[in-house]
Amino acid sequence: MQLKGAEIIWESLIKEGVDVVFGYPGGAILHAYDALTKYEGKGIHHVLVRHEQGATHMADGYARATGKVGVAVATSGPGATNTVTGIATAMMDSSPIVVITGQVATSVLGSDAFQECDVTGVTLPVTKHNFLVTKVEDIAPTIRKAFHIARSGRPGPVLVDIPKDIQNQLTEFLYPTTPIRLPGYRPPTKASPAQLDDALALIKNAKRPLILAGHGVNMSGAERALQAFAELTQTPVALTLLGKGALPESHPLCLGMMGMHGAAAVNTAIQSADLLLAFGMRFDDRVTGNLKTYSPNSKKIHVDIDASELNKNVKVDVGIAGDLRTVLEQFLPVAPKLEHREWISEIRDWQEEGDQRDILNQAMPTDKLFAAQAIRDLWSATKGEALVVTDVGQHQMWEAQYYLHERPRTLITSGGLGTMGFGLPAAIGAKFGRPNETVWAVCGDGGFQMTLCELATAAQENVNVNIAVINNSYLGMVRQWQEFFYEERYNNTPMHNPDFVKLAEAYGVAALRVTRREDIQTAVATAQSINGPTLVEFQVEKSDVVYPMVPAGADLNAMIRRPMPDWSENH
Repeated sequence: MQLKGAEIIWESLIKEGVDVVFGYPGGAILHAYDALTKYEGKGIHHVLVRHEQGATHMADGYARATGKVGVAVATSGPGATNTVTGIATAMMDSSPIVVITGQVATSVLGSDAFQECDVTGVTLPVTKHNFLVTKVEDIAPTIRKAFHIARSGRPGPVLVDIPKDIQNQLTEFLYPTTPIRLPGYRPPTKASPAQLDDALALIKNAKRPLILAGHGVNMSGAERALQAFAELTQTPVALTLLGKGALPESHPLCLGMMGMHGAAAVNTAIQSADLLLAFGMRFDDRVTGNLKTYSPNSKKIHVDIDASELNKNVKVDVGIAGDLRTVLEQFLPVAPKLEHREWISEIRDWQEEGDQRDILNQAMPTDKLFAAQAIRDLWSATKGEALVVTDVGQHQMWEAQYYLHERPRTLITSGGLGTMGFGLPAAIGAKFGRPNETVWAVCGDGGFQMTLCELATAAQENVNVNIAVINNSYLGMVRQWQEFFYEERYNNTPMHNPDFVKLAEAYGVAALRVTRREDIQTAVATAQSINGPTLVEFQVEKSDVVYPMVPAGADLNAMIRRPMPDWSENH
């Protein structure tokens, strides 16, 4: 059948199973929006965002919550450039999204026409691949390739730029069904027999092994295989920030989070191990600390879908490029049944001090509300069952420390790029992806204000998402660095904030404020009982610090730890 290019865009998205699109109209994408009137209510729901960055974060949150490809749409020029932060966020965290942008007509490309920008050039470093479509008959095959690239191998963002005149041309539409074969693109799948043998030899000889479970566990659907392997070999599991949920945190072999703000016992275990099994993680600097002193006495096995990650940051003894679930399923029939009781007991001793500090600080009688208490009580009030989306900063680390995740894809956060403003729009996208989940966006007062315009989107769509604003009236993490490393020169980190409750109400969002710990449970229950978006502002202690902390570039076990509280006046 003969269709315009604009119609082919929506037909192609429907063929790819897309049910929701996040976007913002403009001149160069207007043909597509005009064609959308034929498709809304017939398979695709369009969510009108208030800023194109919000569209990409919503697509990202949707993708991370569901494992499917998220879709964002924007116009040319500033519309397209506004998507770059969200695209870079998805790239760093391997999130599969497709961004479709309008472009000026092909007759004026390269002439600095109104709202022209070379968005494929701009996004080249932050996309897995991008396309400029210059023939109407190429729209459908290009969108199909874009989805294939975004979701296969190591997932990532793909941009498709379509000039205005191409959207308006007619062509015969027949969605391609032949297998996609792209030159030079063959994602690896499994380990070779030699690699399995080499890895098994190290596993059998190890006395102090440790699994480092990253985002790749959740992305490959390898959670059950990971648990089976850990239980068979009795190997403790440490989690990266994006790996939370890879193993239930209540599992006896789960040690918790590693890295800059990870548990001290976990970092000590990494430095003391004789074998690291890195599964679907990339040895980010926030995880390793000083590379020269990182786990100096351990052999290392690294499994990752992206061959370029092997030996990139940390030299390994066995590097396996393959799909993690497939590789673990190769290991399970041949891996030995082992015991590491002494090693696990030693780790338990290290954990006791951290547990004692945490219990004392959480229970300490005070007239102040601490952010860590707010997060812990949010976990308790939701019974640990919420899908939590965070922004970036101190609250993000407190969430990782005090909200325990039992299921995969229940913590969504910007890890690699550390994008402030991610939380609210990504939570909206996550709720569209998993409408039956209880969704909480946990945001700091700084990051929240970067994309708070999406409150209007939440209100217009009546999205049942709950927003916790952890308000300490500071750019908290920056203030913390100023305290530790800049002699307490708090330059441009104190913030004059609006009344967040009144602000939310102005958008038509129900809101309430919490200043005392004893009111948290009631506030959470009230928020969750409302059908529609709600905001809860937690006014917390301004000068609190995330402990422990590994200073940038320091040895992983050179942690700054919270001082033990002095209760002498109270007891």
